[in-house]
This record gives sequence, C-alpha cells and structure tokens, in this order.
Amino acid sequence: MAILSGKPFEGKKALILGVANERSLAWSIAQHLHEGGAQLAFTYLGDALERRVRPLAESVQAEIIAPCNVADDQQLDALFQQVKDRWGHLDYLIHSVAFANKEDLEGRFVNTSREGFKMAMDISAYSLVATAKRAEPLMEGRNGSIVTLSYYGAEKVVPNYNVMGVAKAALEASVRYLAYDLGTKKIRVNAISAGPVKTLAAAGIRDFRTMLAAAEQKTPLHETISAEDVGALAAFLCSPLGKHMTGCTLYVDSGAHIMGA
Repeated sequence: MAILSGKPFEGKKALILGVANERSLAWSIAQHLHEGGAQLAFTYLGDALERRVRPLAESVQAEIIAPCNVADDQQLDALFQQVKDRWGHLDYLIHSVAFANKEDLEGRFVNTSREGFKMAMDISAYSLVATAKRAEPLMEGRNGSIVTLSYYGAEKVVPNYNVMGVAKAALEASVRYLAYDLGTKKIRVNAISAGPVKTLAAAGIRDFRTMLAAAEQKTPLHETISAEDVGALAAFLCSPLGKHMTGCTLYVDSGAHIMGA
C-alpha cells in the first residue's frame, strides 16, 4: 500500500456494501483494507450480482458474503445480526450504495417522478443512516470509521446527474449529522467525493464519456482518477492517520472541485 506500511488493519473487521464487479470503487477500498490485514464481509443484491461479487469476495477470504437490499429493514437486520454473530463487533463500514431510475437521470430534473425521487433518496442517502444505526452498537468505542461515496453533483449542477445529485447532497448532509451523533461513541463518518471513474454505476449516466473527457481536459492536473485513488483515500480515513477526521467530504478528483465554468 502506498500510504500505509505494514498491516494497519490487522484484526479489524470491515463490512463492504456496494461492490458490483472488479471495477467498483468499493472493490478497490476492499482490496486496500484486505492488504492492510482486515477481515472482510460483503453484500450483494440478487443472483446476478452474487455471481460477480462472490468470486471477488472469496479471493480475499471474506468471512461473510450475504444478500442485502438496503431498502428492506428486515434484510438489514439480518445482515447486522450475522455480523454480530460471526464477529461480535465491527470496525469499518464502507457504504457505496446508490440508485436512481434511468429515466430520472435524463432530460429535465423538474420531470423527476415522485416515486423516482423517493427511491433515489431512500437507496442512495437514507441507506447510510439505516446502516449506521445498526453499525453503532457494534462499533462503539472501537475508533470505528464509516466511509461513503459521493460526487461533485451534490454541490453543483451536473447535466444528466439530476435526482442523483440531490440524493448525494442529502448523503453529504447525513454524513455531518451522523458524525455529530456518533462522535461520542468514537465512530467517525466521512464521505469521499470522487471524480468520474468507469464503473457499472457510471454506465447509467447519459453522456458519461463526455464527463470523463471533460475531467481530463479541465482539471488542474489534466488527468482522470482511478478506483485505486479512491481505495487509498478510504484506507487513510480508516487508518489511525485519520483518527481526528470526521464529518468531512474529501475530494479525489484531480482538482475538479476548485474550477469555475
């Protein structure tokens, strides 16, 4: 690992939500934690994703591989009960979960459907609150770290990001309120605002290739980021090096967030 030496996560337990395939940002985070000595648990949604996630999870000797729909409280309860039964505690929660209907990511934001808005907010933002609530008793007093993934569309208008931008804004606000609530339990909560990366989720955004090209041309560093960059920052936030960082949204976007039009 580039930023940390040895096994800084030896004996630590991490629950990873949102791996879809080997290009997922959550998978890069999982690899960094595994290389640092952490024991991992993964979730998947449905048979199709299980076929992708299970081989990846098994390649890092995951101790838990469980189904979970974050919009279903019973499945969330079952997941965290399994974590409690197997490990007794939890050190890291990686939240990389977001969804919006494709039709709500095209055209005009004003045309977002009521149901589409509710779904995007529930899965993309409220799921952080729901999982943090269940993680709290397992992480209390362990200097735990919760990390979620955001995007600059939470702050500024990004065409074709639409309702997801609003959901990410709610996600970032939730990070701050959760950091306040959980701070007395020595649990830190942070978000990573990543630049565009070719992932399965990005494939659902119209004109994503244009966004990727613009990131390379218009950022101060004139280059795009990789999933590895996100994994390294998440590892830093989970490590003792980030022990006094909470409630933050940290950017890894080659400087895109400092640029005007």
